Amino acid sequence: MVLNAVGTMGEVVVLGWLALELTSSPFLVGVALGMRALPLFFVGAPAGVLADRFPRHRLLMLTGAGQALTASALGALTLAGRVRFAHLLLLTLVAGVIRGVEWAARQSYTHDVVGPKELINALALLGVAMRAGWLVGSLGAGMLIAHFGSGVAYVAVAVGYLAGAAALLPASAPTGIRRAAAGSLWRGVVGFVTAMRTDRILPILMLLTACAEILGFSHQALLPSMARDVLRVGPEGLGTMNAARAVGGILGLFAVGARGQVRGGGTRFLVVLLAFGASLVTLGAAPRVVGYAGVVIVLVAVNALGAVSDLLSQSLMQLSVPERLRGRAGGAWVVAIGLAPLGQLQIGALASLFGVGIALGASGLALTALAGAAALTFPRVRRI
Repeated sequence: MVLNAVGTMGEVVVLGWLALELTSSPFLVGVALGMRALPLFFVGAPAGVLADRFPRHRLLMLTGAGQALTASALGALTLAGRVRFAHLLLLTLVAGVIRGVEWAARQSYTHDVVGPKELINALALLGVAMRAGWLVGSLGAGMLIAHFGSGVAYVAVAVGYLAGAAALLPASAPTGIRRAAAGSLWRGVVGFVTAMRTDRILPILMLLTACAEILGFSHQALLPSMARDVLRVGPEGLGTMNAARAVGGILGLFAVGARGQVRGGGTRFLVVLLAFGASLVTLGAAPRVVGYAGVVIVLVAVNALGAVSDLLSQSLMQLSVPERLRGRAGGAWVVAIGLAPLGQLQIGALASLFGVGIALGASGLALTALAGAAALTFPRVRRI
């Protein structure tokens, strides 16, 4: 996870910066970042079916190698001076498809390894590992862009993905894991949709996760514009801002993940979403009030709350389905976060029209309002 996350966050930094260099448009930066998540909505359910039918650790290795290939292609095009915005969108879209399979397989494989009693602790540990990789990837990508250019940074991203895949070579499938029955991929997807109709808690969790993704995590689409145009700190400053996201996530998971209990997880999820929205409002005002150093501190808080919401959404989904549907529960989470492009497009459009601060404030207020409404409308979530 550490090695894979170096590639993941390095890709976010170089993708946002290269898109801004090619277009000088915060809206089109949102489009480019949205392409990372656009396929997730469509591939999440099939990815979950695949994760239920094939060895999950093998899927993780294949997806890591696939993402290394797409990053290498973008690095080669950039180094050759032939990269265009269309190339950036297309290869990022392909990588997003591969990532959907990876994320569905990773959650269910974690459950395979540790079982339900230790799932929250295990996901918290992986979350810390992921954000440690983000820390290295964000700082490293910022430095590589500043000194060697985006092409070299993309090559480094590919190395991170490939190393993460290679690290899984000694892994194996835990004994006693039952695979889903064979059949067509389509029938597997239809079967999962039917299962959701009989128990509505999973769709509700998907809805809340989608709200967090659309209105909360979309703030990362504005970080390149905030770094270059508002704070004027350049690519290294952008790398530091993304590193603050990683530090915040690690602190948040250490604070609540290690002692996380399943009981009361739904109530905690709603409270964290409320606080997540409020922190975005603070982030929108921070550049004018406290400057660059203050923005970095606020980003730590924002992403601590985001990491906890991520942990709770993943664990609650895995624990709300029977064993034979674990992979598809991971796929359901992928579908929910696949709505991220809507958030990245709306926040990019708001920033282009009204400025970065107003865009962040509006998204934060909307998330707070929706979380409060969900607490009143879906009392069953509070009882999970």
